[in-house]
Amino acid sequence: MGLAAALFAAAGCQDSGGGGTDNSNASDCGGKIAIFGAFTGPNAGLVIPSLNAAKLAVKQHNAANADCQVTMQEFDTTGEPQQATPIANQVAQDQSFTSVIGGHFSGESKATMPIYEAAGLVMVAPSATATELTAGGNKSFHRVVGNDATQGTAAVGYIKNVFKAQKVFVIDDGTPYGLGIIDEVKKGLGATVVGSDKVQKDQTNFDATISKMKSAKPDVIAYGGYTNEAAPLLKQARAGGVTAKFLGFDGLYDPAFPKGAGEAANGAIVTCPCLPAAEAGGTFSADFQKEYGNAPGSYGAEGYDAATVLLEGYKAGKKTRADLLAWVDAYDKQGVSKYLKFDETGDVDKSKVVVWSYQIKGTEFEPQQEIKLS
Repeated sequence: MGLAAALFAAAGCQDSGGGGTDNSNASDCGGKIAIFGAFTGPNAGLVIPSLNAAKLAVKQHNAANADCQVTMQEFDTTGEPQQATPIANQVAQDQSFTSVIGGHFSGESKATMPIYEAAGLVMVAPSATATELTAGGNKSFHRVVGNDATQGTAAVGYIKNVFKAQKVFVIDDGTPYGLGIIDEVKKGLGATVVGSDKVQKDQTNFDATISKMKSAKPDVIAYGGYTNEAAPLLKQARAGGVTAKFLGFDGLYDPAFPKGAGEAANGAIVTCPCLPAAEAGGTFSADFQKEYGNAPGSYGAEGYDAATVLLEGYKAGKKTRADLLAWVDAYDKQGVSKYLKFDETGDVDKSKVVVWSYQIKGTEFEPQQEIKLS
């Protein structure tokens, strides 16, 4: 780093109200972030792009701010609330952590929110979408994505206007995420929903659900849940003669889904309140491609934004948990995924949320169209 850049970085660590030039406390600038999510396990493919994007953001920040270093420690929950809870207790009790990126899944977020709030730790979630997460008055939780009320509304519009479905069969996996988004679809479609069923975690045989689908004779199947159950379900349904169009949500935006479902996944639609790589702002997509050798997938831009919101707080001289919570509450700036400003519930500005449909072709998720929200 050149002298001018070093001086700029040091200046960036001053509080905006400090006004001084004494850099004796420059070493106090920076901090430690905890990031948690399903970094391994059957649904990790949905989360890894977001994790890698956050790591890229930290690497870029540290390269540009020699006197304001930030460390980020990863905590693998495999997406399970029961694994996320002891991790949250560990992070909350360790005063070196001053902010949190996560959760990535809604169930783990719901389980840990009270712990992080009690500790005064701000949470910035890249991909936890359950509507209920911002409905209970929690002050720590924020997310850079639209919630499932928004995505559900978009999916209803797609089912009506693109699929032009007359009969829809809905399935959820009973998680806060899967149940929540299918409830939104049911509300939006009304009597068009002609049947429903639930699947269980780690279920492998779906004969009963397939029998119900065949009896209902739907035009469209809408599935709320994750890859681990959705891939074998769709594969078995196609083998059993179910030909209805298939629509899943962001929980299936995971390379393991088309891989697991095989040919059965071809033509399936997945909706996501996340941007295609080509739509992300700045140099993010090119930087990600250079760093990892592939384009960012699901929630890559959103993971980068979640990290950047916090990193800019550290650069502005915010050092305590309370300072960083206040920083995120007041954040008001363009990100690479959207304009980032949080309302009093922690939701990102709803007017900036976009939802895209992706069509599976082979093993790829090809961006299809932005679904206009009415």
